[in-house]
Amino acid sequence: MQPDFDRDIAVTPVGDGVFARDLDQRWSVGGGLNGGYLLAVVGDACRRAVPGKPHVLTASAHYLGAGTAGPAEVHTRLVRDGRSLATVAADLTQDGAPRLAVLATVGDLAALPDEVELEPGPPDMPPPEQCFGRDQAPPDFRDVAPMTQQFDMRFDPDCVGWAVGAPSGRGLMQGWFRLEGGREPDPHSLLMVVDALPPATFDLGRPGWAPTIELTAHVRAMPAPGWLRVRHRAGHVAGGMFEEDCEVWDSRGRLVAQSRQLARLPR
Repeated sequence: MQPDFDRDIAVTPVGDGVFARDLDQRWSVGGGLNGGYLLAVVGDACRRAVPGKPHVLTASAHYLGAGTAGPAEVHTRLVRDGRSLATVAADLTQDGAPRLAVLATVGDLAALPDEVELEPGPPDMPPPEQCFGRDQAPPDFRDVAPMTQQFDMRFDPDCVGWAVGAPSGRGLMQGWFRLEGGREPDPHSLLMVVDALPPATFDLGRPGWAPTIELTAHVRAMPAPGWLRVRHRAGHVAGGMFEEDCEVWDSRGRLVAQSRQLARLPR
Protein backbone atom coordinates (compact mmCIF):
# COMPACT_ATOMS: atom_id res chain seq x y z
CA MET A 1 0.00 0.00 0.00
CA GLN A 2 1.30 3.47 -0.89
CA PRO A 3 2.30 5.49 2.22
CA ASP A 4 -0.01 8.38 3.09
CA PHE A 5 2.59 11.04 2.30
CA ASP A 6 3.31 9.66 -1.18
CA ARG A 7 -0.41 9.43 -1.91
CA ASP A 8 -1.03 12.97 -0.66
CA ILE A 9 1.63 14.63 -2.85
CA ALA A 10 1.33 12.50 -6.01
CA VAL A 11 0.19 14.47 -9.07
CA THR A 12 -1.53 13.16 -12.20
CA PRO A 13 -0.61 14.43 -15.69
CA VAL A 14 -3.64 15.96 -17.42
CA GLY A 15 -2.10 17.85 -20.34
CA ASP A 16 1.03 19.40 -21.77
CA GLY A 17 3.05 20.13 -18.63
CA VAL A 18 -0.07 20.30 -16.46
CA PHE A 19 -0.67 18.06 -13.43
CA ALA A 20 -3.67 17.67 -11.14
CA ARG A 21 -3.88 17.01 -7.39
CA ASP A 22 -6.66 17.10 -4.80
CA LEU A 23 -4.98 18.85 -1.87
CA ASP A 24 -5.67 17.11 1.43
CA GLN A 25 -7.18 18.82 4.49
CA ARG A 26 -5.02 16.65 6.73
CA TRP A 27 -2.05 18.94 5.95
CA SER A 28 -3.75 22.07 7.24
CA VAL A 29 -2.29 24.45 9.82
CA GLY A 30 -3.66 27.78 10.95
CA GLY A 31 -5.37 29.53 8.06
CA GLY A 32 -4.45 27.17 5.21
CA LEU A 33 -2.43 24.19 4.07
CA ASN A 34 1.17 23.83 5.19
CA GLY A 35 3.65 25.52 2.85
CA GLY A 36 6.05 22.56 2.90
CA TYR A 37 3.26 20.21 1.85
CA LEU A 38 2.37 22.50 -1.06
CA LEU A 39 6.03 22.68 -2.08
CA ALA A 40 6.27 18.88 -2.05
CA VAL A 41 3.23 18.66 -4.36
CA VAL A 42 4.80 21.14 -6.79
CA GLY A 43 8.11 19.30 -6.47
CA ASP A 44 6.46 16.07 -7.54
CA ALA A 45 5.18 17.81 -10.69
CA CYS A 46 8.61 19.35 -11.43
CA ARG A 47 10.45 16.03 -11.27
CA ARG A 48 7.79 14.29 -13.36
CA ALA A 49 8.08 17.03 -15.97
CA VAL A 50 11.72 16.08 -16.70
CA PRO A 51 12.22 12.31 -17.12
CA GLY A 52 15.61 11.07 -15.96
CA LYS A 53 16.03 13.83 -13.36
CA PRO A 54 14.10 12.43 -10.38
CA HIS A 55 14.97 14.84 -7.57
CA VAL A 56 14.34 18.49 -6.77
CA LEU A 57 17.74 19.87 -5.71
CA THR A 58 16.67 23.43 -5.06
CA ALA A 59 13.37 25.28 -5.15
CA SER A 60 12.49 28.92 -4.58
CA ALA A 61 8.79 29.28 -3.78
CA HIS A 62 6.73 32.45 -3.56
CA TYR A 63 3.44 32.02 -1.70
CA LEU A 64 0.78 34.10 -3.41
CA GLY A 65 -2.27 32.93 -1.46
CA ALA A 66 -3.32 30.32 1.08
CA GLY A 67 -3.79 26.84 -0.37
CA THR A 68 -7.02 25.09 0.62
CA ALA A 69 -8.24 21.52 0.53
CA GLY A 70 -9.65 20.52 -2.84
CA PRO A 71 -8.72 20.36 -6.54
CA ALA A 72 -5.56 22.08 -7.72
CA GLU A 73 -3.41 22.16 -10.83
CA VAL A 74 0.35 22.56 -11.25
CA HIS A 75 1.39 24.15 -14.54
CA THR A 76 5.04 23.46 -15.37
CA ARG A 77 7.34 24.98 -17.98
CA LEU A 78 10.77 23.62 -18.85
CA VAL A 79 13.15 26.59 -18.79
CA ARG A 80 16.35 24.69 -19.53
CA ASP A 81 17.32 21.04 -19.81
CA GLY A 82 21.04 20.37 -19.47
CA ARG A 83 23.07 17.19 -19.24
CA SER A 84 22.79 16.77 -15.47
CA LEU A 85 20.46 19.56 -14.33
CA ALA A 86 17.21 21.08 -15.56
CA THR A 87 15.32 24.20 -14.52
CA VAL A 88 11.54 24.10 -14.25
CA ALA A 89 9.08 26.91 -13.55
CA ALA A 90 5.82 25.83 -11.92
CA ASP A 91 2.62 27.50 -10.71
CA LEU A 92 0.09 25.88 -8.40
CA THR A 93 -3.41 27.21 -9.01
CA GLN A 94 -6.85 26.67 -7.50
CA ASP A 95 -10.06 27.89 -9.14
CA GLY A 96 -7.88 29.71 -11.66
CA ALA A 97 -6.09 31.74 -8.97
CA PRO A 98 -2.33 31.36 -8.35
CA ARG A 99 -1.35 30.06 -4.91
CA LEU A 100 2.34 29.22 -5.32
CA ALA A 101 5.00 30.15 -7.88
CA VAL A 102 8.17 28.02 -7.92
CA LEU A 103 11.47 27.97 -9.81
CA ALA A 104 13.18 24.61 -9.28
CA THR A 105 16.34 22.82 -10.32
CA VAL A 106 15.98 19.06 -10.77
CA GLY A 107 18.63 16.39 -11.17
CA ASP A 108 19.77 13.06 -9.76
CA LEU A 109 21.22 13.10 -6.24
CA ALA A 110 22.53 9.57 -6.70
CA ALA A 111 24.84 10.82 -9.45
CA LEU A 112 26.53 13.45 -7.25
CA PRO A 113 29.86 12.87 -5.46
CA ASP A 114 29.40 11.59 -1.92
CA GLU A 115 32.40 13.16 -0.18
CA VAL A 116 31.91 15.91 2.40
CA GLU A 117 34.62 18.60 2.60
CA LEU A 118 33.02 21.03 5.09
CA GLU A 119 29.83 20.58 7.07
CA PRO A 120 28.39 21.77 10.37
CA GLY A 121 27.61 19.08 12.89
CA PRO A 122 24.06 18.17 13.90
CA PRO A 123 22.51 19.70 17.02
CA ASP A 124 23.14 17.92 20.29
CA MET A 125 19.79 16.63 21.58
CA PRO A 126 18.60 13.93 23.96
CA PRO A 127 17.43 10.73 22.21
CA PRO A 128 13.84 10.74 20.92
CA GLU A 129 12.50 8.75 23.88
CA GLN A 130 13.68 11.53 26.20
CA CYS A 131 12.06 14.31 24.15
CA PHE A 132 8.51 15.68 24.17
CA GLY A 133 6.00 14.25 21.67
CA ARG A 134 3.00 15.91 20.05
CA ASP A 135 0.66 14.29 22.59
CA GLN A 136 2.30 16.49 25.23
CA ALA A 137 1.73 19.68 23.23
CA PRO A 138 -1.01 22.11 24.32
CA PRO A 139 -4.47 21.05 23.06
CA ASP A 140 -5.00 24.34 21.20
CA PHE A 141 -1.78 23.72 19.25
CA ARG A 142 -2.92 20.24 18.20
CA ASP A 143 -6.34 21.61 17.22
CA VAL A 144 -4.94 24.35 14.98
CA ALA A 145 -2.39 22.07 13.29
CA PRO A 146 -4.02 18.80 12.08
CA MET A 147 -0.91 18.19 9.93
CA THR A 148 0.99 17.12 13.05
CA GLN A 149 -0.98 13.86 12.97
CA GLN A 150 0.90 12.90 9.79
CA PHE A 151 4.29 12.56 11.49
CA ASP A 152 6.02 11.86 14.76
CA MET A 153 7.76 14.93 16.17
CA ARG A 154 9.81 14.89 19.38
CA PHE A 155 10.82 18.32 20.71
CA ASP A 156 14.13 18.92 22.46
CA PRO A 157 13.23 19.55 26.15
CA ASP A 158 15.40 22.68 25.96
CA CYS A 159 13.04 24.14 23.33
CA VAL A 160 9.56 23.58 24.79
CA GLY A 161 9.22 26.54 27.13
CA TRP A 162 6.73 28.08 24.70
CA ALA A 163 4.29 25.23 25.46
CA VAL A 164 4.05 26.26 29.14
CA GLY A 165 4.14 30.02 28.64
CA ALA A 166 7.89 30.39 29.19
CA PRO A 167 9.57 30.88 25.78
CA SER A 168 13.35 31.24 25.94
CA GLY A 169 13.52 34.25 23.61
CA ARG A 170 16.29 32.63 21.55
CA GLY A 171 14.12 31.99 18.48
CA LEU A 172 15.16 28.31 18.42
CA MET A 173 13.04 25.25 17.70
CA GLN A 174 14.51 21.79 17.25
CA GLY A 175 13.60 18.15 17.55
CA TRP A 176 13.38 14.70 16.00
CA PHE A 177 11.13 13.97 13.03
CA ARG A 178 9.82 10.97 11.11
CA LEU A 179 6.75 10.30 8.97
CA GLU A 180 3.97 8.06 10.23
CA GLY A 181 3.56 4.49 9.03
CA GLY A 182 7.27 3.71 8.93
CA ARG A 183 7.76 5.75 5.77
CA GLU A 184 11.49 6.47 5.55
CA PRO A 185 12.80 9.91 4.54
CA ASP A 186 13.73 10.61 0.93
CA PRO A 187 14.49 13.74 -1.13
CA HIS A 188 10.80 14.38 -1.87
CA SER A 189 9.76 14.35 1.79
CA LEU A 190 12.55 16.79 2.71
CA LEU A 191 10.73 19.56 0.82
CA MET A 192 7.98 19.24 3.41
CA VAL A 193 10.24 18.62 6.42
CA VAL A 194 11.95 22.03 6.11
CA ASP A 195 8.59 23.64 6.96
CA ALA A 196 7.17 21.05 9.36
CA LEU A 197 8.13 22.31 12.82
CA PRO A 198 6.25 25.16 14.51
CA PRO A 199 7.68 28.58 13.60
CA ALA A 200 10.70 29.64 15.63
CA THR A 201 8.64 32.67 16.67
CA PHE A 202 6.85 30.39 19.18
CA ASP A 203 10.12 30.55 21.14
CA LEU A 204 9.91 34.37 21.01
CA GLY A 205 6.52 34.40 22.71
CA ARG A 206 4.71 34.92 19.40
CA PRO A 207 2.61 31.77 18.86
CA GLY A 208 0.21 31.48 15.96
CA TRP A 209 0.12 31.00 12.21
CA ALA A 210 3.07 32.65 10.45
CA PRO A 211 2.24 32.90 6.70
CA THR A 212 5.27 32.24 4.50
CA ILE A 213 6.08 34.89 1.89
CA GLU A 214 9.05 33.11 0.25
CA LEU A 215 10.89 29.88 0.96
CA THR A 216 14.05 28.56 -0.68
CA ALA A 217 14.89 24.91 -0.04
CA HIS A 218 18.09 23.01 -0.87
CA VAL A 219 18.14 19.20 -0.87
CA ARG A 220 21.78 18.25 -0.37
CA ALA A 221 21.92 14.45 -0.16
CA MET A 222 19.94 11.23 -0.13
CA PRO A 223 18.85 10.79 3.51
CA ALA A 224 19.60 7.56 5.35
CA PRO A 225 16.71 5.64 6.97
CA GLY A 226 15.71 6.58 10.49
CA TRP A 227 14.97 9.70 12.50
CA LEU A 228 15.77 13.17 11.15
CA ARG A 229 17.07 15.97 13.35
CA VAL A 230 15.51 19.32 12.44
CA ARG A 231 16.46 22.79 13.69
CA HIS A 232 14.70 26.10 13.00
CA ARG A 233 16.24 29.43 13.98
CA ALA A 234 15.01 33.02 13.64
CA GLY A 235 17.73 35.67 13.62
CA HIS A 236 16.15 38.94 12.48
CA VAL A 237 12.65 40.08 13.43
CA ALA A 238 11.59 43.49 12.13
CA GLY A 239 8.92 45.23 10.11
CA GLY A 240 6.31 42.63 11.01
CA MET A 241 8.37 39.87 9.36
CA PHE A 242 11.07 37.38 10.32
CA GLU A 243 13.47 35.08 8.54
CA GLU A 244 13.81 31.46 9.58
CA ASP A 245 16.69 29.12 8.74
CA CYS A 246 16.15 25.37 8.80
CA GLU A 247 18.70 22.54 8.76
CA VAL A 248 17.89 18.83 8.51
CA TRP A 249 20.31 16.01 9.40
CA ASP A 250 19.75 12.31 8.81
CA SER A 251 20.54 9.36 11.09
CA ARG A 252 24.19 9.38 9.91
CA GLY A 253 24.64 12.97 11.06
CA ARG A 254 24.74 14.15 7.43
CA LEU A 255 23.20 17.50 6.51
CA VAL A 256 20.59 16.50 3.91
CA ALA A 257 18.47 19.65 3.53
CA GLN A 258 18.44 23.31 4.44
CA SER A 259 16.14 26.25 3.81
CA ARG A 260 15.52 29.90 4.50
CA GLN A 261 12.13 31.54 4.48
CA LEU A 262 10.70 35.00 5.01
CA ALA A 263 7.38 35.01 6.85
CA ARG A 264 4.98 37.37 8.52
CA LEU A 265 4.93 37.51 12.29
CA PRO A 266 1.91 35.82 13.85
CA ARG A 267 -0.87 38.27 14.60
